[in-house]
Amino acid sequence: MMLKKIVFIVGIAFLSLTANAQNKLNIKVVSTVSKEPLEAVSISVNNKSVSSTNKNGIAVLQLNPGNVHLHFTSVGFEGADTSIIIPFIDTLLITLAATEKSLEEVTVVSSTRNNQRIENSPLKVEVLGREEMDEESAIKPAGIASILGDVSGVQIQQSSAITGNVNVRIQGLDGRYTQILKDGMPLYDGFSGGFGILSIPPLDLKQVELIKGSASTLYGGGAIGGLVNIISRKPTTQQEAVVSINQTTLKETNFNTYLSKRYKRVGYTFFGGYNYQKAVDVNNDGFSDVGDLNGLVLHPRLFFYPDDKTTIVAGYTGTFEKRNGGDMQVLKGNADATHQYFEKNNIKRNSFELTAQRNLSAGKELDFKNSLSSFNRTINNNDINFTGRQLNYYTELSLLVPYKQNSLVAGINATGDQFKKITNNIPLNNFNNNTVGLFIQNTWNIKEKTIIEAGLRNDYQFTYGNFILPRLALFHRFSEHWATRLGVGFGYKTPNALAPQTTDYALQKIQSLPSGIEAEKSIGYNAEANYKTTWGNGNELFVNQAFFLTQLNHPVVATVLNNDDVVFKNEPKSIITKGSDTYIRAVINDWELYAGYTFTIAERKYLAQNQFVPLTPKHRFAFTIVRDFENAGFRFGIEGSYTGHQYRENYTQTPGYMFIAAMMEKKLGRHFSVVLNGENILDYRQSKVEALYTGTITNPVFNPLWAPIDGRVINLSVKWHL
Repeated sequence: MMLKKIVFIVGIAFLSLTANAQNKLNIKVVSTVSKEPLEAVSISVNNKSVSSTNKNGIAVLQLNPGNVHLHFTSVGFEGADTSIIIPFIDTLLITLAATEKSLEEVTVVSSTRNNQRIENSPLKVEVLGREEMDEESAIKPAGIASILGDVSGVQIQQSSAITGNVNVRIQGLDGRYTQILKDGMPLYDGFSGGFGILSIPPLDLKQVELIKGSASTLYGGGAIGGLVNIISRKPTTQQEAVVSINQTTLKETNFNTYLSKRYKRVGYTFFGGYNYQKAVDVNNDGFSDVGDLNGLVLHPRLFFYPDDKTTIVAGYTGTFEKRNGGDMQVLKGNADATHQYFEKNNIKRNSFELTAQRNLSAGKELDFKNSLSSFNRTINNNDINFTGRQLNYYTELSLLVPYKQNSLVAGINATGDQFKKITNNIPLNNFNNNTVGLFIQNTWNIKEKTIIEAGLRNDYQFTYGNFILPRLALFHRFSEHWATRLGVGFGYKTPNALAPQTTDYALQKIQSLPSGIEAEKSIGYNAEANYKTTWGNGNELFVNQAFFLTQLNHPVVATVLNNDDVVFKNEPKSIITKGSDTYIRAVINDWELYAGYTFTIAERKYLAQNQFVPLTPKHRFAFTIVRDFENAGFRFGIEGSYTGHQYRENYTQTPGYMFIAAMMEKKLGRHFSVVLNGENILDYRQSKVEALYTGTITNPVFNPLWAPIDGRVINLSVKWHL
């Protein structure tokens, strides 16, 4: 009798195990047109939401035997339904067709680390998507500085009239507090940060993600003001080929090409771009307002798909530039005793990347990232001929684990840079920075209306010690129209004598950091409310009202001494930036309207008076109006902005000014398009208000820049695509 019971129990256990093995259902969801995997597709079984797809469009379900009804939904795509009988042996393939909804709604962001759709993320992320990248590649094909400046709350600060170098300022903080990532990996900081966003071509990009406010918990030191994550394009099963040629009235020529294709087990993308700019003295003061440029960018990537669950990417980026600016007579080869001032920059940036992604069971995902970059820059002017090199490395291993109503991601990373003088003729010493970090983040979905996200990072910086960075964020949807976000996060920034400044200092004047200098630490708060409604045939209105506050403690401040040496020290009191950001998007009868207003108060509390942060406008308003006549193959748009007055360092005020641009695009058949674009149509220039330099033409001292200096520019772009 006992033997029969044992046999019966073992038999039941065996049947149970067999049934469990048979009840596992593998699902893959792809786009109907491109066949690309679709991320974050919601899956319901018998009218109950149970799971969603990962980056590769895959989901694994455990289901009871019998008939089941499956429903698939994703914002921006038509829903799909199917019924099957469990057990189901093969992988279930589902295709979803895109709707006419806006690209911004269907974007899945990478910067949050958990592949959330943008509208559901507790961390506010603004995305410039594929459509914006395609448009910008015909307007400003050499780099993304201009399109970043179109985002409310973001200021593109030109730091040199001679070289044209710029940095990205967010919410009133200097550019050194904005972290720039390429595919989630930092490459642009310190010595290697120079000219970074000027040489990132938009044609090569899938999207650009912006986080305003502290993001150090996610990506480590540096992201105090915000973060810009530049996402490269990936191959699709459909062959892609694009060639564009652009010419401007400012004597700039651009030639770009992009190719990509995915096969069953391999794929590739290739970008190649050449930029040529002839020096132009717009205001006839004898100095170039736009310098000479010869630039080449190469970006090939190979994709390997050993199986349906694994993706390996190996890539290389090469950027080679020669930039010359200064006295126009010197640039023409006619230097004499009076005309001597010039600056030449020879830049070579070589970057290598290797990433791997493995989808494990039950939606788990293992990610590995690695990058190595070498940046060489030779600076030659009438005072010095210097060559320096910076090496950057980054390695990360992370694991994403969905469970119940949660999504947990944890990982470890190591990052660092090394600056070395090739020619020993500047006072700045060689230095290096090395950091190892651990991070964890949990996203908890509560009853589909509330999402709470908590994160913690522990970084150990080999020079400046340990940093613990918590972050907490909340998203709540009150109804289909109203939603809110709240967040708080800590951050830090290690001192770097070569970090971007509002004005580029002469390299031979920058001194090494003093002993005892400390890292900067911050805490940032944000709150916002969203309203969204739709009506009629495709009409919609979206309003976002955000508030922000960042307190930066013990800021590292550069001071120029009487002998023009630049020294650094910690200030005892903080820098505080606070304000509001209003954003409106409307689509009415095929007209698109985007409008934004940013109010910023940025103060240096360590000063007894005149606490303003220089060159930070309190008021900035921007708008864009676009109309697409799809049947006629014609599109046009107008954009404008008003920048309010800014304080100079001497407490005098600059005037406010308007900036207007307009664009027209005509498609010629299936493969050609022509774009005519005008920038700064009102021709507002700082040189119309004040001279761009003081001193003599032999020894000029250039004033800080607070407005455009290149004037009105018209460009014509022709694009061919397969």
